[in-house]
Amino acid sequence: MRIGLIGLGRIGAFHADTLAALDRVEELVVTDPVPSAVDAVTARVGKATAVESPEAVFGAGVDGVVVAAATSAHAELLLAAVDKGIPTFCEKPIAGTADEAVAVRDRLAGSDVPVQIGYPRRFDPAFVAARDAVRSGALGRVHTVRSTTLDPAPPPAAYLAVSGGIFRDCSVHDFDAVRWVTGQEAVQVTAVGSVDPDAPPALYADNGDWSTVSVIITLADGTLGVVSNTRTNARGYDVRLEVHGVQDSVAAGLDDGLPLRPTQPGLTWPAGPPHTFFMDRLAEAFRHELAAFCAVAAGETASPCTVEDAMGTTWVAEAATLSATENRPVRIDEIAR
Repeated sequence: MRIGLIGLGRIGAFHADTLAALDRVEELVVTDPVPSAVDAVTARVGKATAVESPEAVFGAGVDGVVVAAATSAHAELLLAAVDKGIPTFCEKPIAGTADEAVAVRDRLAGSDVPVQIGYPRRFDPAFVAARDAVRSGALGRVHTVRSTTLDPAPPPAAYLAVSGGIFRDCSVHDFDAVRWVTGQEAVQVTAVGSVDPDAPPALYADNGDWSTVSVIITLADGTLGVVSNTRTNARGYDVRLEVHGVQDSVAAGLDDGLPLRPTQPGLTWPAGPPHTFFMDRLAEAFRHELAAFCAVAAGETASPCTVEDAMGTTWVAEAATLSATENRPVRIDEIAR
């Protein structure tokens, strides 16, 4: 297969390595407006061929395209690829704003060109096993799901300024995990946030953003989702999920790379070293995710995360942002309306 890759920043460059390692990918057609980013990927990835623009990618006869450009470009590139009839993988979120995401959803209604939105935890083996435990009934009625993403350090200020805020950029992975594992949609969201007092204003205050947040999601069946996020967890990159039912409880992410230091005397777990970033903690999930997209592009399977599906996560992020801003619970139907 020949796969197009648009955007070679942090996640795009990582995807280039992951795609090139897949046996069925014979060539990557890549582009980015930053020449040094293109040069770095083509020098490192033997399967990568550079072209000058997204339009050149679309015209290169690719079997599928991966959109890993800046969030503000997602909607335009996604729609352009689909208009060309090319199966498309688009990193989360669907678009820079909820209104844009709705417009994309409406434009694609009735389209038979497959689109997959990138939420890699759906492909992490431990998260898959947690979902299977819920769906099998082994846990009994689920009452609480706890999902955690703790970043070791904040991204650059320039990134945060266009990220849409912590709920849309970081927490969405937890929101999607809660929805996907339980099979339930959110009906109400209550969110709070705080700002690191030592952080430069350009990181959070100037953007109306937060460095640490907590969210309670009330799901349709009454299950509570509890989400915790921070940009400043110096010990490492912490991604976990707990699912608690009336009969049993399970957890994903409790491996030896868990960035926690136990205080109980004599306890040697986790053995470490701690995970340092998503590139090591979720490497296997990304491989499975992009391999699944290749199968989608080949017509072998349906998209595991459609635009319509991903809209459920978009609504939670919008509700959380409004809730933290106005200091009140927000119902999903208030936002989605």
